[in-house]
Amino acid sequence: MTLPKVAVLSLGGTISSMQIEGGSGVTPTLTGEALVEDVPEIAEVAEVKASSLQQVPGSEVTLEDLIELSGEIKNRIEEGAAGVVVTQGTDSIEETSFVLDLLVAGDAPVVVTGAMRHPSLPGAEGPANLLSAVQTAVSSVARGVGAVVVFNEEIHAARFVQKKHTSNPAAFRSPLAGPIGWVSEGNVGVATRPVGRRHVDLPAGTRNRPVALYKVGLGDNGTLLQYISNAGYEGLVVEGMGGSHVPSVMAEPLESLAAEMPVVLASRTGGGEALRSTYGFTGSETDLLSRGLVSAGMLDGLKARLYLALLLRAGASREEISEAFDGWLSG
Repeated sequence: MTLPKVAVLSLGGTISSMQIEGGSGVTPTLTGEALVEDVPEIAEVAEVKASSLQQVPGSEVTLEDLIELSGEIKNRIEEGAAGVVVTQGTDSIEETSFVLDLLVAGDAPVVVTGAMRHPSLPGAEGPANLLSAVQTAVSSVARGVGAVVVFNEEIHAARFVQKKHTSNPAAFRSPLAGPIGWVSEGNVGVATRPVGRRHVDLPAGTRNRPVALYKVGLGDNGTLLQYISNAGYEGLVVEGMGGSHVPSVMAEPLESLAAEMPVVLASRTGGGEALRSTYGFTGSETDLLSRGLVSAGMLDGLKARLYLALLLRAGASREEISEAFDGWLSG
């Protein structure tokens, strides 16, 4: 029987980390080929071609890396891969999967996975996660749902998933919607298919359009806001308190910034939609939106920052940026 083809692209991370002689801790060392060879059960599921594109921790992955990775994924799919698995460090998996969801169109599954425990620890879950990821990549029920994160036998949609623990193997959660599926005894189930998937087309030779992320805290006076534009940023995402509120002293500085660049208003809570019209005090969501800020809607600050950065690279206007954020759940 001919098995489906899957490309496994390794970026490094904990799943590939080993102790280096004389070193003080583990570092990404194992290649993508080595990761696949360590799980012989994969050969019963798919014909896998593994490659190592990088060997770095998740904290070193950049947006430029992900744009390049999206091109490589498209190439592998065009060459006949039924799906693509990306292994990387968990620090930035939620961001990687979201960017790939925006940049890679089509129905072929794009699955991102990794490990919380490196291979030399008892109970290292990397091999199990990799096997589940490959099983998802070849599954017909996973086609068309967009990029996903497969971890701990759960399938999470890229737009919802968040890393919620520093070390627990069950670190990944989707507070807004829950996992969309699961892997059980090698079988893949998808119970929920998200609507309103978005795609961003980047022009050739796209340039960096940096976006700042600002998290508001108790008693914040907004002093740092005056340095945003001078530091070269072309956009800003503000993670406000609760429903997306800021201290009143920050309202005017944010209005001034919104006149210079797109400023997106998200919630720091990590769950639920940013409010739009409930409160009316100075610094409330209603007040800030009336000053020219754009609501992040269902997106958290990390994802809103990446979405804005990609929209700016694509040459989107202020109106188009506002419509793009508003349209996530329009189907």
